[in-house]
Amino acid sequence: MTVPASRVRRRPRTPGRLLPLLLATALLLPVAFLVVRGHQLVDADRELAERERLGVEYLRVLGPVTEALVNAQTAAVAGRSVPRDALDRAVEAAAAVDTRIGDELRSTERWAGLRAKLEGLPSRSLTDPEVAFTAYGEVTDLLLALHGKIRETSGLIRDPGSDSYFLQDGVGEEMPEAVVAAGRLVDLAVLMPQRPAAEQARSLGQLATLRFAALQPAGDLVDDLQTVVETSESAGIGADVLTPFDNYQRAVEALAALSQPDSRTQAVDLTKLTAARSQAQTAARELQPVILDELDRLLRQRIDQLDRDDLLILAAGGVAVLLLAALGASGWLPRRTGTPPGRDTAPGDPAETTAATRWEPPTRSGRPPAGPVPVLQPVGQSSESDRWRPFDAAR
Repeated sequence: MTVPASRVRRRPRTPGRLLPLLLATALLLPVAFLVVRGHQLVDADRELAERERLGVEYLRVLGPVTEALVNAQTAAVAGRSVPRDALDRAVEAAAAVDTRIGDELRSTERWAGLRAKLEGLPSRSLTDPEVAFTAYGEVTDLLLALHGKIRETSGLIRDPGSDSYFLQDGVGEEMPEAVVAAGRLVDLAVLMPQRPAAEQARSLGQLATLRFAALQPAGDLVDDLQTVVETSESAGIGADVLTPFDNYQRAVEALAALSQPDSRTQAVDLTKLTAARSQAQTAARELQPVILDELDRLLRQRIDQLDRDDLLILAAGGVAVLLLAALGASGWLPRRTGTPPGRDTAPGDPAETTAATRWEPPTRSGRPPAGPVPVLQPVGQSSESDRWRPFDAAR
């Protein structure tokens, strides 16, 4: 007897095919978050470096203003004609820079107040040198405060690099303070002989204070540059800074020695002290652009590195997205079963292996019946005699 096996139809495994797509989507979300977050951090660092470069540009024009103002103060205290040409040119150059980038650095209001004070200084020497000393001292204090404002708003004061931090500290804080204090030191030495004898003790105290105020920032500047030269990873920074740095260091040492009052007369040699101050100021004028150029180079190098890091982050994110998309697509696309033509079942289907057999009951002895062995016939196939049976009945 022939027993046909029931045909089992496969149901699509939709939940199993959705699993790779869901897994790829779940992995894509944290990858996208990391890429976006990394891009934002790199972009923030790049904006900070660009703003620091604006601070470097602003400090570059404040250097000539500082030097011209100190020279004008020395001339006013000494009773000479004040050289306004150099000061006016320096002020105009600084005003042009402030007009362009002052809003971003939030320095416009402070510069406007300083410029009004600078333009209000008399072109002629004041009759009272003490009044000139005080008036110019107030303006130089505002100028030093502007240096600090630029360092703060531009982010230079928070620079993360070791070399760039010491460079900005030296050129933006220590150098202008040393130049201003050295000018005041010489001006006070000029005023001391003109004061009454009763004020000589107070004058010596002021001289010691100004001597310390001039030598401390100068020494800090020397320390900053020594640290940069000795520990810098840049091969060219030492050669660029070394020569003007040595000149400045020698000038500061001479200024320190000559500003010490004589033990007998309690006086200083004005001629030698003025010459030492001029040498220190000239060395600072030569050193400032070198430091600013090196600082700007380090910032540009950092910006280029940040641009490369940003490209790597975006490229890694793109590759991750492509791989996850391929993973999801491979699990979602249907697979070809390879069923031969004319069949309704796929290879390996249980319905295909189900067969019909011609069954003979066993004998009473339990032995298999004699005769030919039963032949297994797959479902859907017939023997040769079954095929010709209708023709035999017709005959």
